[in-house]
Amino acid sequence: MLLAMGKKQHSKDHMFITKTEWATEWGGAKSKELSTPFKRLPFYCCALTFTPFEDAVCTRDGSVFELMQIMSYIKKYGKHPIAGVSLKQANLIPLTFHKNSEGWPSLLLALK
Repeated sequence: MLLAMGKKQHSKDHMFITKTEWATEWGGAKSKELSTPFKRLPFYCCALTFTPFEDAVCTRDGSVFELMQIMSYIKKYGKHPIAGVSLKQANLIPLTFHKNSEGWPSLLLALK
């Protein structure tokens, strides 16, 4: 004699991922430990190489670069490395940083 099988035995089997499954078990779930925390670049570092600069220039949006590094980047790509918009040599603004006794650029406003 055959045993009666339940009609709704496979009612939870479906060929798609529900919103809850996506958010908790699959690609939607993001681990908090794996994300890299945002860290602001020091004001005396180039935004392209992340190293302290000698001859600083900046763009209109406030990004500061080493002159030789940004010139070679503009020659090769012709655009802003961060914003992605068109950038020319004429758009660069030369900066003068005053160095303290240790040779590091200093903020003059911080000394007041």
